[in-house]
Amino acid sequence: MAPAGVCNNLEGLNAERYLRSDWYSSLKPGVGSLPMEERDFFDERPESKTATLNCPHCHQSAEYEITWLVRTKRRNLPPRADERDRARFAKARSYMIRKDDLLACKNMRCRKRFEITSVQSVVFTE
Repeated sequence: MAPAGVCNNLEGLNAERYLRSDWYSSLKPGVGSLPMEERDFFDERPESKTATLNCPHCHQSAEYEITWLVRTKRRNLPPRADERDRARFAKARSYMIRKDDLLACKNMRCRKRFEITSVQSVVFTE
């Protein structure tokens, strides 16, 4: 049982705001600090590219827009990084992740959904 005056439930506590508070960012590197997430090393933006694909059902080729998530490596590492984070940042490279797994055939008679298998799901851009 918790001492008097201490609330056990975390409802109403904004966890993200709590983790991003001044207290969290003032922790000394390596002393109780949490490791950085991969998102902290990259800038993300969506991008669409065209590709010529064949429908496996009707065997007709067409141009399709494929959505990608482009992650470009940041120029500088955030200041709260420790030695492990610096080593991970040095090895990090910019890359793209394919977001679309299924596409609908553009043939009006077919219109079946098919899986993209001929296009890589991760592409390094550097």
